[in-house]
Amino acid sequence: MRISIMMATGLLSVLATPALAEGRWHAADAYYDPADMAAARRAVQAGSGGQKTLFFQSDRFEYQSREGSPILLWDLQGWYGGDTDKLWLKSEGELDLDASRFEEAEVQALYSRAISPYFDLQAGIRHDLEPGPSTSYGVLGIQGLVPYRFEVDAATFLSEDGDLTARIEAEYELLLTQRLILQPRAEIALSLQDVPQLGVGSGLGSLQLGARLRYEFDRQFAPYIGVAWTRDFGDTADFTRAEGGDPAALSFVAGVRIWY
Repeated sequence: MRISIMMATGLLSVLATPALAEGRWHAADAYYDPADMAAARRAVQAGSGGQKTLFFQSDRFEYQSREGSPILLWDLQGWYGGDTDKLWLKSEGELDLDASRFEEAEVQALYSRAISPYFDLQAGIRHDLEPGPSTSYGVLGIQGLVPYRFEVDAATFLSEDGDLTARIEAEYELLLTQRLILQPRAEIALSLQDVPQLGVGSGLGSLQLGARLRYEFDRQFAPYIGVAWTRDFGDTADFTRAEGGDPAALSFVAGVRIWY
């Protein structure tokens, strides 16, 4: 027990100096049974981040006015695992409130591996239920925090038909007070080729910019209001017009952010 406590107090200094980690982490092996010390190290790691945890977040669950064509948008994600390895589940989509039908709906199942203190490498599958026809993709991406700056979620998607697309999302949280938080957000969609059946053009397909002001009644529950602007470009804009849509839209936003 005394050995485990001594090791725990030195754990942070060991991890903060990787060049010395090997020697310090195993230094007690010279004085105690190496097998006992290996068991003590495993106990320290289990109590200092080795345990498995469950996390769920509804980052965006909101109404968007879309200039008279309102939608309900969701952006959910959750994971189960430890500090290094996790299983992620994600879902995004839009429900057309006037037509009572889904415009977009996707789910992702990803394996995540920590590649630095700030970023995870993710790989897995994505399946789009809407817009039809339903399509499956292989996913390779990176998610994490640019230190003290932006939260980033960037991924490439290779469809079952060989189409290659990408999506980059970035968010920043500006604390106006301890509970009132302004969150600017940007999202870019890219494609290597035209995918007419999905209304996607090559190059820069769309850009979404927004700002949401939330009040955290509790750290895990925060209603918000804001604005969101969406703009399609190039062939994507042409596909949108051909379907009778507007390639640019400005929306009032109201929603709630929840996590546990």
